[in-house]
Amino acid sequence: MSKAQQLVDIFSSMYGDDPRTLTKDEVKAVAKENDINSLYRILNANNLAENGEYHFPPVGKSNSGKTKTFAKVRKSPVSVVTTPTPAPTASLSVTSDGFTANLIPEKDELFVPFGNFRTVRDIIKSKMFYPVFITGLSGNGKTYMVEQACAATKREVIRVNFTVETDEDDLIGGFRLIDGETKFFKGPVLKAMERGAVLLCDEIDLANPAKVMCLQSILEGNGYFVKKTGEYIQPAAGFTIVATANTKGKGSDDGRFIGTNILNEAFLERYPITCEQEYPSVAIEKKILNKVAGSVEVDDSEFITKLVDWADIIRKTFMDGGVDEIISTRRLVHIIKAFAIFNDRMTAIEMCTNRFDEETKLAFRDLYTKLDEDAGKDPIDSIIEESETTGEY
Repeated sequence: MSKAQQLVDIFSSMYGDDPRTLTKDEVKAVAKENDINSLYRILNANNLAENGEYHFPPVGKSNSGKTKTFAKVRKSPVSVVTTPTPAPTASLSVTSDGFTANLIPEKDELFVPFGNFRTVRDIIKSKMFYPVFITGLSGNGKTYMVEQACAATKREVIRVNFTVETDEDDLIGGFRLIDGETKFFKGPVLKAMERGAVLLCDEIDLANPAKVMCLQSILEGNGYFVKKTGEYIQPAAGFTIVATANTKGKGSDDGRFIGTNILNEAFLERYPITCEQEYPSVAIEKKILNKVAGSVEVDDSEFITKLVDWADIIRKTFMDGGVDEIISTRRLVHIIKAFAIFNDRMTAIEMCTNRFDEETKLAFRDLYTKLDEDAGKDPIDSIIEESETTGEY
């Protein structure tokens, strides 16, 4: 018996005489398994079906030119056991593809230490578990300070930005579907515990108070029992938590920080200390802006001095209840960068104060023109005034 006929007989024993089609891979697999290298009885153009597979039993002529007529082999069909596609299964193995990179922040040459920087740096440097709650108005460098404290002490930091939707699945971890199998992926809190890293809970007062109660035992410095896997995570040496917020976890009465929530008192009580971060002093703020100006090739120390004085007056007026808005250090940085683009003081200030309501932005601009008389002048008027002084037109 030829090898080609032997292959046909094997398929007859497998499937009987009922017409069907076979894929090329099926034919090759059976042939290879039975050490048959002659496949022309089945794999030939005349036997090709409309669906791109091959007829069985074979029809038409093979490539050898012989008519494909075979005696029907009456053999008991062999039952074929098909392997069903496995349904997704839950795996209690804990895995994660994230957090493999170096998590130590780079030192920023533009950073100028001020406020609570030394306090935060010393806590992080001690590698003691000592949670810190940092509160302060927007744009005064709370998060930036923590990151740079970690950079200075060469400590890893994992930053988590909180919203009202942040829950236990986001923080602790949960099951994810991977290649048809569900696996438990550890969240940033567990990874920070295992690595002995600093967990930076950014904008913690935006969180839903009930959803962050999963952090209670962790805030006590204890390990965490993962209910979904039965694993107990013990924090490594150096692990600690730093939270930042615009409020003290009591909500925003004046509506400035809409979306902030009143946090559970038991949650807040687990932070041993609270640091109140203020805006930098006039001298420090000048240093900050000079560094930023240098990075964008701006050389105008007079403008920087006037900006800092302007912001200082507005902040004092804000604290006295005279205005409802404030100029943050971050906004002054925005103005310097806008000045680098437009090369005009007033244009930069106008662009960066347009976010305020009409009355406030006009009041802010008017105040600046009182500090910088030349800023509000029309360029044509300045040229005429200079010409009258020099006598040249």
